[in-house]
Amino acid sequence: MENVINNYKEDNESVYHTWFINNDDRLKAFRFIRKSLLKVIQEIESGSFGNDFKGSSLETVVSAISEQKQVFEGAAHAFFWKPKLRIPDIYENETNKQAFGRFLKACHKSSKSEQILKEINILDNLKIKGLGPAVANILYFLHPTLFPPFNTAIVKGFNTLFHEKKKLGSWSSYLEMREVIIETNNRYRHLFSKDLGAIAGLLFEIGNNRLVIEENAELVIEKEKQIKTKMKRHKAIQLDAKESQAHSEMQYLLAKLGQSLGYHVWIARNDHKRKWKDETIGDYSLETLTLPHFPSSVYDTVSLIDVLWLTADNQIVSGFEVEKSTSIYSGILRLNDLSITLNTENPIPLYLVAPEKREKEIQAQLLRPSFHQMTTSSIFYILFKDLRNDCAAMCKFGHDVSVLKKICKMV
Repeated sequence: MENVINNYKEDNESVYHTWFINNDDRLKAFRFIRKSLLKVIQEIESGSFGNDFKGSSLETVVSAISEQKQVFEGAAHAFFWKPKLRIPDIYENETNKQAFGRFLKACHKSSKSEQILKEINILDNLKIKGLGPAVANILYFLHPTLFPPFNTAIVKGFNTLFHEKKKLGSWSSYLEMREVIIETNNRYRHLFSKDLGAIAGLLFEIGNNRLVIEENAELVIEKEKQIKTKMKRHKAIQLDAKESQAHSEMQYLLAKLGQSLGYHVWIARNDHKRKWKDETIGDYSLETLTLPHFPSSVYDTVSLIDVLWLTADNQIVSGFEVEKSTSIYSGILRLNDLSITLNTENPIPLYLVAPEKREKEIQAQLLRPSFHQMTTSSIFYILFKDLRNDCAAMCKFGHDVSVLKKICKMV
């Protein structure tokens, strides 16, 4: 077993490195999903949740989970409303909807596995059509040390490694798997982590036949299939690296521009060590972000906004969220948190900065009715190419934040 774990950890393209260890977006997702789930609970309790997955607050939560690299790809499918089958039956059946809301609320509030296991049994006994242990992916982002994620590849990897025949759509199978996963994780804690995402990643890699062990060796003998799998992952890793570089480049350009306009600059606290070319972008940032009148919960969110411009007396002038592969909607929510907290008579301009290929997605998100009801500020967007091409000229000729009017767009 130790050899299997070491092979998994030594593969630089395994999800251990690309998702679990070296991924700042993973950490952001925990905060975002936990906070967004409160809106789902609130809407269910108030009767405003609606009768479809698309456009709902639940879509926001599950989409954020799906964006977590390879492990959670497809996590949203289980929640898609399939009208002909009436599954999952939490949209049109009010009783089931309320039960689902109570389950989410109890799991959100509790930090004890015994209480959450009790809630799972209550939910399972209701036999809500189409609502299976895919919900465990939400539980993972609420309690990563207590509940592992759950999908086809993880189940397949578990069955292969432990010679079991657990079923994908069964809560009892999930709970039996959980016991074995936790026991194995405790036994090899020195190689894994308290966070069950590490061992779930191992099972995921075995289930996808990327990690070859004796039990799945025959399945990966066909070289062509194995090469295709590795090439697909390699291309995905290359794309992630390219997007990460572009993210750092945009933060660097915004920091340079902000300083040239006479502002102090804050770079998201988890990005201070990022580099663009030979420069550490944290060198352009304030060492600490001082916002004395911000509630601690909002401060935590705002400190993760990619770039802030501030005056010498710590008044925020503008905020920027750089979006590459992450959720546009989550960036809007972070900017909106900032806007609501500032609550000034003259709202500050806020910006999404994104590649050209995501322009239509930005336009669609900014036109969502739920966004119009929520926002208190105007949110503009800037394309990578425009910031890249015009940054030097704005540094030279700009006087204040209004110089961005030359390149920003608004829906």
